[in-house]
Amino acid sequence: MTLAAALEREHRRIDGGIEAYIADGGGERTDLLRGAMEGLRRHIYLEEEFLFPPLREAGMMMPVMVMLREHGALWNAMDALDALLAEGAAPASIVDSCRELLGLLDAHNSKEEPIIYTRADDVLNAEASDGLRDFLTSGTTPEGWVSTTAR
Repeated sequence: MTLAAALEREHRRIDGGIEAYIADGGGERTDLLRGAMEGLRRHIYLEEEFLFPPLREAGMMMPVMVMLREHGALWNAMDALDALLAEGAAPASIVDSCRELLGLLDAHNSKEEPIIYTRADDVLNAEASDGLRDFLTSGTTPEGWVSTTAR
């Protein structure tokens, strides 16, 4: 499987978790939402630590900068959702915030997949590619790590 396909599969899994929570009406299945957000944070970490540096070195500075800025917005949206969950906000309010997050993800992924991911297999050397694949298989986000451009 190409790196692009593996990364896109993660996008679908993350989106699917949020969509499942919305379909549940924002009810008791907060595990669906929390799992999707944990997956998204992990995904942002792997991109910022494994994927973006070699792409930046290959001359893709501007597309990477756009992705980083959007990662910050996604991270902040997840922090806001965490706060809503912690305070026991009304399910409708949480669902509305989930829809906003999905909108951000749709706008982000529609650029990232055709611009960034299509270059991943060409640009990453064997070592970088293996590191990213290993992380996709079993990596976790380090405790306390935050997206470069979040708040």
